[in-house]
Amino acid sequence: MRESKGTVAITGGGGYVGSVLVPDLLDAGYRVKVLDLFLYGDKIFDRYSSEDGLVCIKGDVRDPSALDDVFFGTDAVIHLACISNDPSFELNPALGKSINLDAFGLILDALERSSVRRFIYASSSSVYGLRGELDVTEKSPTTPLTDYSRFKLECEYKLQEWNNSTGVIWTIVRPATVCGYARRLRLDLTVNILTIHALENQKIKIFGGKQLRPNIHINDMSRVYRLLLDADKESLRRQVFNAGYQNDTVENIAMKVKTVIGDEKIELEYVPSADTRSYHVNSEKIKCQLGFEAQCTIEDAIRGLTDAYRQGLIQDGLENPLYHNIKRMQELVLQ
Repeated sequence: MRESKGTVAITGGGGYVGSVLVPDLLDAGYRVKVLDLFLYGDKIFDRYSSEDGLVCIKGDVRDPSALDDVFFGTDAVIHLACISNDPSFELNPALGKSINLDAFGLILDALERSSVRRFIYASSSSVYGLRGELDVTEKSPTTPLTDYSRFKLECEYKLQEWNNSTGVIWTIVRPATVCGYARRLRLDLTVNILTIHALENQKIKIFGGKQLRPNIHINDMSRVYRLLLDADKESLRRQVFNAGYQNDTVENIAMKVKTVIGDEKIELEYVPSADTRSYHVNSEKIKCQLGFEAQCTIEDAIRGLTDAYRQGLIQDGLENPLYHNIKRMQELVLQ
């Protein structure tokens, strides 16, 4: 077995971002421990085994013993686990609060009992809410509009107030909306859902249209986390980083989908929307301090999704619960 670069625990590692990040870390020489309920399938890492450095623990972040199992002997933790969009959260607010907010205190307690020395928390750029300025930086006011984003921000406050007695160096990441193809695919995110509507219906539903959305390709999101694991610890201590690339309106993203797919018969259907979230995220800090520059575009994400669809890798994209968090939660009645 090759020499390991260290052991990383990832809560929610069986999700959309984790399905790309975990293989990338394994291929880069890390050992990886995943804690996940695997509600969307447990075959996404089937080409890896313990011999490759992968350990998967089927468990709940609300279970202190599961946290201790996955944090034991671990150098760094990336906390991705959450009920991860507003409709899913609103389906069962008590469940969302228990996982997204209440469990965060359990995670901090487990860190105190562990050997972990680096902790990366995946917050969200949605904490900025509705902003009028051209560039929203990490110093901009936060005005979250939903319980999902409010609880993301409350966890940031908990981390900043944490009486960290073991010297864990923590960092907060506020990702833009992730896009692109992955084995554990989500088709309920802006670029992805516009693309699947175009491919399956030859019609793109544009909800609103003028809202600005920050976007980042899933491959670049994985690169952000790998960079945070490799960076000098002092450059990460108590830092908050936006992680985005292209800011664009929902309407312009739909136009890009039509152009990349190359089908003139695709129609654009405008639908009124109560979703007022609109913000233009500035990610210069992570570029200047850590050297991160995105390599993939919205067009790359659309192209990757289109190629996967045409290869038969996406089945029943608009209805399959495995691609839509709220449909899967309704199906499972998770408590």
